[in-house]
Amino acid sequence: MFLELVVARYNENLNWLRRVPRAFRVTIYDKSGDRLPDSIALPNIGREAHTYLLHIVERYDSLADLTVFCQGKPFDHAYDFHQTLRNLAEKPTSDDFLPLGHIVDTDDAQGKRLFSQWSKNEDGHELDMHSFYRALFEEEGPAEEGPEEYTFRLGAQFGASRQLIQNRSPAFYERALQIAIDFPDAAHCFERSWSLVFGTQNPDLLWLEGRKTVYLKPIRRLAEN
Repeated sequence: MFLELVVARYNENLNWLRRVPRAFRVTIYDKSGDRLPDSIALPNIGREAHTYLLHIVERYDSLADLTVFCQGKPFDHAYDFHQTLRNLAEKPTSDDFLPLGHIVDTDDAQGKRLFSQWSKNEDGHELDMHSFYRALFEEEGPAEEGPEEYTFRLGAQFGASRQLIQNRSPAFYERALQIAIDFPDAAHCFERSWSLVFGTQNPDLLWLEGRKTVYLKPIRRLAEN
């Protein structure tokens, strides 16, 4: 199985890549302005969503069997990231969509539950997930507003199979890429909805059983890091 790791970097130290299993081809997209050797320089726009979508658009016909998409410092949101990669290298998953991260959380369509309360959102403004959803799927059929709640792994990191990604057309991802550039807070909207982007069931919903937040790493250890 052809495995690829796509890294969306901005100034992070990438020494951790030395421990990535050799089964993975590693592709680094760098938005820092101080490009690392063997990386692909990109303008600093659209955060990691822009990077992931650009990779899909440009590599649509040559995607890996499984692509893992991650940020430049993946461990803040997925403490066991190295182990996950080792597991995939030894025994590739049969899952088409693999959310990665140690916090599963739920936000509402206005971002009031999480985004408005986020410490880096200094003015406490809301997300407009309804408009984002309409913009993303406007050419798929009658305009809809999407769900009232979004359950997702914090950090916008996941694996996706080539087959799953190619269930959507290149034109769909080209439109999504433009949304990543133009739509306010688009990366945060994408973070909440990657399973919807790929048109698949979010596997976290199958076991959450109505819970809004689940920590897959003990709270005490989260506080220490």
